[in-house]
Amino acid sequence: MASRSAFADVRIAPRLLTREQAAAYCGLSTRGFSEWVRAGKMPGPILGTARWDRCAIDAVLDKASGLETGGAQEDTFDRWKREKHEKRTSRRR
Repeated sequence: MASRSAFADVRIAPRLLTREQAAAYCGLSTRGFSEWVRAGKMPGPILGTARWDRCAIDAVLDKASGLETGGAQEDTFDRWKREKHEKRTSRRR
C-alpha cells in the first residue's frame, strides 16, 4: 500500500507568493502587478527573495479600499516605505 502524506488532503493557502501568484491574487496581469510595485502601490518582495507576503498585500489593499482597521498608527508597509525613503535621502546628502 502506498503511503500518503498526512497533509495530502489539506489545502493550505501559501503565505508567500511568486510574482505571478501575487498578480493573480490581486486580479492583475504580471506586468500590471510589476507596475503597481514600481509605483509604490504594492509592496515589493521580501528582501533577499522573489516572494511576496500575502498578508502585506492584504494590508495594502485593505488600506486602499478604506477597510483598514485601527487608528492613525503607521502600518508596517508605510513604515517600510518611510524608512526606505529616509535611507535614500540620507545617501544623497
